Amino acid sequence: MRISLEAYQAESQQEFRQFVDEAVAPFGNDFDQQGRIPEDLIQLIGKRGYLGMNIAAEYKGRGADAITTGLLLEQVGRGSCPLLSLLTVHGMVASAIGRWGSTSQKQKWLPLLAEGKAIGAFALSEPNTGSDAKNIQTVAVLDNGFYVINGLKKWMSFGLRADLFLVFVQCGGHSGALLVERGTPGLTVNPIREITVFQAAQIASLTFDECKVPEANLIGRLGFGFSHIVNSCLDFGRYCIAWGSTGLAQACLDASLAYAEKRMQFGKALKEHQLIQAMLTEMISNVKAARLLCYNAGYLRQGADSRMLVDTAIAKYFASRTAVAAAGDAVQIHGANGFSSEYPVHRYFREAKVMEIIEGSTQIQQIMISQLN
Repeated sequence: MRISLEAYQAESQQEFRQFVDEAVAPFGNDFDQQGRIPEDLIQLIGKRGYLGMNIAAEYKGRGADAITTGLLLEQVGRGSCPLLSLLTVHGMVASAIGRWGSTSQKQKWLPLLAEGKAIGAFALSEPNTGSDAKNIQTVAVLDNGFYVINGLKKWMSFGLRADLFLVFVQCGGHSGALLVERGTPGLTVNPIREITVFQAAQIASLTFDECKVPEANLIGRLGFGFSHIVNSCLDFGRYCIAWGSTGLAQACLDASLAYAEKRMQFGKALKEHQLIQAMLTEMISNVKAARLLCYNAGYLRQGADSRMLVDTAIAKYFASRTAVAAAGDAVQIHGANGFSSEYPVHRYFREAKVMEIIEGSTQIQQIMISQLN
């Protein structure tokens, strides 16, 4: 007997919550300290279909609807933002291949990406270029059936782990997106160590020195790189970060409620103090509002509504700001304990700020929202 979409989403939400409670949330601080997501966890989420949420069933993906995907992202964000980042960049690569890739590219890569047998990473940012994607300096020259790539990419989440990179280039005055496999001669992957947050995301820089890839590795066609592929990938990325930020804000709220319940000050629990109640009320209200904005963006995406782009940007903007505010209040409620590794809120505080930057900063969202309304 077929169940309704709503029942399927409810069952999936319970599944996702239990998985994160058991396999992710208890180890978030460990991931941070070890500087990596354990390989067995990556393989596990691959086997469970979580790496193939936006990949069609014909390519061994889960083919999930936007809301179900969002429910997974929220729970993962509640447990580990670096793991959320893996689902984000991996999903962006899968999304690009699924929408713009050739038949052979889809047949080769989508089943591998769906099952976690290959991990994808998104190579857009450069040392001098972030949101200003049209001015990237990495170039590719077509020569005898091969694109020869030269340039430098930076801030690649899971760059140290990825098997496949979606690399954006300039080619003869046109933008392009190329699939580059790890181990391709001329590609060097270097770790970025000089960061104080998101170490578990295994961030890397990529150097291309006469790196040759077959002409068939071009996604779509030249000229589509920025106008079509970047924008659609970043839209998916913003959707992921919106839901994940909501999950992170929920984690801050959960931790604060638990601490305020047991922590005694001036002869009564913190939750009995009015100023603490005000902070908790702000968190509760904003988390619920962020979640509703994510649901709205999801429903628009499922209906291919033209408003989905701006409403996804609104969800990302509000949810990431909510996560930052909730994390700040969570640390404040915990006092000195907020900076102790005994409590997770010190990690939430650092991770929340990243949510306001990746897949388009808060300021970029403000520009988009004001221009598209």
